[in-house]
Amino acid sequence: MQRKAFEIPKSLLWMAYQDVRRNRGAPGCDGQTLTDFDRQRDHNLYRIWNRLCSGSYFPPPVREKRIPKDNGKERILGIPTVSDRVAQGAVKRYVEAVIDPIFHPDSYGYRPGRSAHDALRQCSIRCRRKNWVLEVDISAFFDHVGHDLIIKALEHHQMPKWVILYCRRWLQAPMQSETGLLQERGRGTPQGGVISPLLANLFLHYAFDRWMDRTHRGVPFERYADDIVIHCTRMSEAVRIRESLTRRMSEVGLTINEEKSKIVYIDTFERHNVATSFTFLGYDFKVRTLKNSKGELFRKCMPGASMKAMRRMVDTIKHWSIHRSTTDDLRDFSRRYNAVIRGWIEYYGKFWYRNFSYRLCSALQSRLLKWVKSKYRISIRQAEHRLRLVRRESPELFAHWYLLRASNV
Repeated sequence: MQRKAFEIPKSLLWMAYQDVRRNRGAPGCDGQTLTDFDRQRDHNLYRIWNRLCSGSYFPPPVREKRIPKDNGKERILGIPTVSDRVAQGAVKRYVEAVIDPIFHPDSYGYRPGRSAHDALRQCSIRCRRKNWVLEVDISAFFDHVGHDLIIKALEHHQMPKWVILYCRRWLQAPMQSETGLLQERGRGTPQGGVISPLLANLFLHYAFDRWMDRTHRGVPFERYADDIVIHCTRMSEAVRIRESLTRRMSEVGLTINEEKSKIVYIDTFERHNVATSFTFLGYDFKVRTLKNSKGELFRKCMPGASMKAMRRMVDTIKHWSIHRSTTDDLRDFSRRYNAVIRGWIEYYGKFWYRNFSYRLCSALQSRLLKWVKSKYRISIRQAEHRLRLVRRESPELFAHWYLLRASNV
């Protein structure tokens, strides 16, 4: 029996395949769906494993997917094929087991056992201890991260030759545009790739996390991939770190977005001519007026769903055009939209959610009321009564109904 060039456990491929099944995802440039892959699952998995072990695996191009951003620009994703997602997942599992334990405790993005909510919770605690915040935005990080520094970091951790070989090939894999043209890439790691977040974390572990510990020891921060918040005691400290960080990013081939990176003052005492709120992971951080169990008002820094996120949710609900779909019934809407509504609630309902729950419920209920009114040709008061009866009979029909507090809504 011929000896393989690399010894790669088959179990890695099987676990990676299970991850791909859970995450689903769109087809890559070959058009193959997960259903297509499963028709010859065992054969396909063996072929991937055999090519990885022999050193003959070459990743196909990633499919370009353009996502419009709120500022009118586009975010470019690179969608790998199903087979390539399995191959990337196998290598990711191997590398992650070795390097994740050495990552910084305040790095939260795309790591097992950590989440965006963990980063938000820690950020909220530190905003009450330190009044000044430096919000950092790296310009197009995933498009400009340097390949040579990622490979150098992998070599530093003495990764096997097959890991370095395939990571280099994935970093250099071309991107196929919607017109079919192939674009060669000398920098960047495509968003949408399975292994890209891990390689990005490894890059920023040395480019930022270790650098902060070395040059600004004791200054706390939270980093979720390339989203960074740094907590400072004084404004002068925040200014000094921003200048130092700008030089550091230049050293590693990146730039700080000066428009989006800002110094923020977070305290119950107002201060003029300085920003008093910032956005981190879809949440706005600012001082809010709250009420304790005794009904007494007090002010405190709390994260809440950002205005941008809420506007996006309301726009999405409007585009559903529920009130025009009079041939459907409420259960059709429930099956169609509940997963999206539940996702919003699970992500944005973890912290101060009074404003979020009001905006979400208001937007949804108004559309449902219009639908009842149009379908049954009744007045708005009659529609409210009919919808209230449905809520009492089937309180779990819509994911947002448990947020409603007033019985007459």
